[in-house]
Amino acid sequence: MQTSEFQTNASDLCFPSFGFMPAGLRSGPADATLALTVRPPHLLLRRKPSNETLNAHVTAGYRTVLGASEPSELQFRSLAGPQAQHLAMHTFQLNTGSKIPAVALGTWQSEPGRVKSAVAHALNVGYRHVDCAFVYGNENEVGQGLAEAFKAGIKREDVFVTSKLWNTFHRDPEKCLDETLRRLGLDYVDLYLIHWPVPMNPNGNDPLFPKHPDGSRDLDTDIAHWETWSNMENLLTTGKTSAIGVSNYSVKYLEELLSHCDVVPAVNQIENHPYLPQKDIHDFCKAKGILVEAYSPLGSTDSPLFEEPAVKALANQYHVSPGTILISYQVSRGHVALPKSVTPGRIEENLRLIQLGEDDLKALDSIHESRGTKRFVYPPFGVDLGFPDKQ
Repeated sequence: MQTSEFQTNASDLCFPSFGFMPAGLRSGPADATLALTVRPPHLLLRRKPSNETLNAHVTAGYRTVLGASEPSELQFRSLAGPQAQHLAMHTFQLNTGSKIPAVALGTWQSEPGRVKSAVAHALNVGYRHVDCAFVYGNENEVGQGLAEAFKAGIKREDVFVTSKLWNTFHRDPEKCLDETLRRLGLDYVDLYLIHWPVPMNPNGNDPLFPKHPDGSRDLDTDIAHWETWSNMENLLTTGKTSAIGVSNYSVKYLEELLSHCDVVPAVNQIENHPYLPQKDIHDFCKAKGILVEAYSPLGSTDSPLFEEPAVKALANQYHVSPGTILISYQVSRGHVALPKSVTPGRIEENLRLIQLGEDDLKALDSIHESRGTKRFVYPPFGVDLGFPDKQ
């Protein structure tokens, strides 16, 4: 394989929009000399315009715009340090054996009319994971963005797509999945989740949020969530999804499900951030081989987490944004992070990660102890979902 080697200063480099940036480089001296090995044909570096030497190497045969269909490789080492390190798009392994990218583009509450371009741009700059759901109401736009990326040369098999079963379809998951596939323009999804363990009346006064006259949710109390799971297991024989999982499941609900299931969920997608680390779910899922995915990893819109002293201190220490710290917090804990954005710059920023050390993670884990637990997403279903902070 052809390679190109050169030396430059750490202060002259901007690292890729995917993979891990070792914290040691960020915290080390700005004038540390680096030796780099670049493997074409994929982009590995973003350069500062003033770095003419690096410019000459990159433009002599290496693309300077993100958009490769596969993650590139970058090997680098500090000439003052003893150990070489490897930078690549990080993935986790599901209990099915499949790989899942550690960061996905989330699409919940994304601004209508901007989702197509957000998805296409995300895939163009290196994302290989898109998270969507039937109830978000934007899967048509997600599908348009996917189609644009595939037309540009990205392969379907290289993109991990997740969608979710809505509450009014618990009796017929395949019907909901078929509609999702139609909207997305796909033959299959890579992962299909029960969105909430809350079956709702499929024949109520609204197709998504049926209510009783008093305003309470019209629940389908004649089917248990583990019976829904049995219906989900049947989807695995259809070829319409490669894996199945759950979302918004507490330890209590997971225990109930596992006592009835034949297939262990591949994933449990939950709200997770330093205000809501949910260590009980983290530990339970880890013991059972269930991967945790973190939605709302930045907290709420205009999150106060960005102003938390511990977050700001780490951002200053590693010369990155608070958002990078919060997303890296999830991946460093072994969680898939699902940040959402329709802004190109923010989409790219959300893919930049650093490796956080144990002390860093402890500092972030302790925020909720002094600030209190804060859950931002808890719809008024009128159901006890078993979360300790809601008891």
